Amino acid sequence: MSSAPANASVMDGIYRHQRHIYDLTRRYYLLGRNDLIAALRPPAGGTVLEIGCGTARNLVLTAKRYPDARLFGIDISAEMLKSATATVSNNRFDRRVSLAQGDATRFDAAELFGITRFDRVFFSYSLSMIPGWEAALHQAIRCVAPGGELHVVDFGQQTALPGWFGKGLKAWLARFHVTPRENLGDAMAAIAKTTHSELHFSTLYRDYARIGHIRLPSA
Repeated sequence: MSSAPANASVMDGIYRHQRHIYDLTRRYYLLGRNDLIAALRPPAGGTVLEIGCGTARNLVLTAKRYPDARLFGIDISAEMLKSATATVSNNRFDRRVSLAQGDATRFDAAELFGITRFDRVFFSYSLSMIPGWEAALHQAIRCVAPGGELHVVDFGQQTALPGWFGKGLKAWLARFHVTPRENLGDAMAAIAKTTHSELHFSTLYRDYARIGHIRLPSA
């Protein structure tokens, strides 16, 4: 979920062991992921790509919610992809979910999956782990089909929560190379303007998290 080979090694180092307890522990503070999945609503037979898919938790839930969708996921961490592959297999979605190792800022979807555009593309708490997160956003929007959508959920700035909470959360997240993106809304607004698209963006849980999506115009 980062943009350089060195960062791939960093992510593998963090998640070599963490991946085994990732879903169990993250369920308590990666808030808004299910809201994002509920908002995807891909068209019948549509394609959905998650960038920074981690353990494939989101892809499996998306596959269950939208039974006729085709799912794809990339992650830069080979260690996380081991868990993702197991998760997909254990849920018997091998034929509907395709996984590949890729850099969020410069992957080639055609090379990885034989598809250049997707009806839905999303980031779930991965932009805060990608050093070149703005480049990743631009790369993602290029993979969205006309009339399709780019969805994002990630940490907010905790502006409506006690100061000690926000400070403590950010310090703890930094231990895992996670940096909440203060300008996420501005970056998405700039992309929406450039692509003449529609943007919906809001905060969740007193700005604990931020969620939004860009809908591209139809061809």
